[in-house]
Amino acid sequence: MNQDMDVTVVGAGPVGLVLAAELALSGVSVQVIERWAEPDESMKAGAINVPTAEALDRRGLLPAAEQVQREILQRVGSFARTADGREPAEGRRARESRFTGHFAGMVLDADLVDWSDPDLAAHTAVADARMVPQRELEKLLADHVARLGVPVCRGVEVTALEDTGDGVLVGTTAGTVRTGWLVGCDGGRSAVRRLAGFGFPGTDPELTGHLAVADIADAEKLAHGWAWSPQGAYRYGPQPGRIVTVEFDGPPVGLPHARLRSRGGTPMAPVTLQEVQSSLRRVSGTDVTLTALRAPATRWTDNARQAATYRSGRVLLAGDAAHVHAPFGGQGLNLGVGDAMNLGWKLGAVIAGWAPEGLLDTYDAERHPLGAWVLDWTRAQIGVMRGDAKSAALREVVADLLSTGAGATYAVKKISGVTQRIDLPGDHPLIGRYVPDLWLSDGSRLADHGHGGGFLLLDRTADGAFARLAAAWAGRVSSVTDDRATPTGVLVRPDGVVAWACDTADTDTAAVTGLEAALRRWAGTPSTGACEAGVHRVV
Repeated sequence: MNQDMDVTVVGAGPVGLVLAAELALSGVSVQVIERWAEPDESMKAGAINVPTAEALDRRGLLPAAEQVQREILQRVGSFARTADGREPAEGRRARESRFTGHFAGMVLDADLVDWSDPDLAAHTAVADARMVPQRELEKLLADHVARLGVPVCRGVEVTALEDTGDGVLVGTTAGTVRTGWLVGCDGGRSAVRRLAGFGFPGTDPELTGHLAVADIADAEKLAHGWAWSPQGAYRYGPQPGRIVTVEFDGPPVGLPHARLRSRGGTPMAPVTLQEVQSSLRRVSGTDVTLTALRAPATRWTDNARQAATYRSGRVLLAGDAAHVHAPFGGQGLNLGVGDAMNLGWKLGAVIAGWAPEGLLDTYDAERHPLGAWVLDWTRAQIGVMRGDAKSAALREVVADLLSTGAGATYAVKKISGVTQRIDLPGDHPLIGRYVPDLWLSDGSRLADHGHGGGFLLLDRTADGAFARLAAAWAGRVSSVTDDRATPTGVLVRPDGVVAWACDTADTDTAAVTGLEAALRRWAGTPSTGACEAGVHRVV
């Protein structure tokens, strides 16, 4: 472990790795410490949403993610084929690039979705990089941070911390570390959250879930997809041997947190083959036999809690350390990656000394509302999934709604993340949203020019007026000039959020003034001795 680092990130899961990478791109010194000696191979989220895939795209990781999806689809296709060579409907949809997902176990029909909806049509470039399971994502991100030179120290547990006002003293099992800032990305049972005294209000769990991949002696006894019974629900597939069970008889005794096999806190007893088999037999009503677990299985509940604030002095939280909930749809993984992308550049700016006043405060202000929405989205699914008669009746109503074009499109837009928006100043419809696919005249996209981090400015004015203005922020803003049509100008923050945009055909005072205000708001005061070194012209 290194001493006197700018930032120490606790937790080497996807959230911690993304945050460390973003900080490294900002030029600050960062290290990751992780209590597990080896990467956790247990089963977790099976896919990523559009903002997460686009975050990988902006850092040049899209080809690697697409390769993961190709390999996953090959396995899914092989599993889904029936004896006569045809695929059931769910298998066919799983193999399509139009990834939909499910709501409360009800798989959304891709054929019903209006893919021409403006929100969906604006984000298609990452369609072949959505089916990326969390384990594969962690491996991809581990390679990314290794290339950036970020040290990851494994087998080190946080035992104490003290915010001294000008830094944080962190007690660990490997000794005391002094760091400028400490970020807890250490899971639902976060030691950082507990030691720093963050409030963690929410709702208590009422179910026990299991996720496993197993060898099954008599898989023909199980239905493909989701199935319900008075005892709960289960899903078999879409990958060979993948099993999810849900039982509404309360959480495991003494295991109160949502992600029970987590990186933080006291380790739980391993999930056994017998435990998974017993749960599957209860909810399926069969005597199905499991012969082996192919990877460590996980328990989980619907415990839903959110930190009262994501920052206390020089200690911050991200990912499951800041919010826990049922894992339906992999929302926790995607929410955490969004946290890391939002926090990384802002904390890097504070450390570098160019951050505008209050920039770091916008991390909690922007991410806390989205976290609260995700908690309610998962709570709603629990209400629909229960095994009682009232929930079963409600499930029939929701199923009818999701079997309509409008219902399926609504749910897919929510699950995919394309409608996420931050409340930012400005009237343009792009402001506050994740930047859409903006194709340039040379065949590239704007995202292709942002692999090194920092702000991106698209300038389509005839005289390059926006790029000339942004040159005063050289080193923080990279400008790309292009001769295509609207939008005429777009300023994209390092986390992919549009901070300013305009459609003015001719450069006018209002447009220039608006761009300058956005640059000062997010990128601070202009650099000394700035020049046009950050301008790239598309021909």
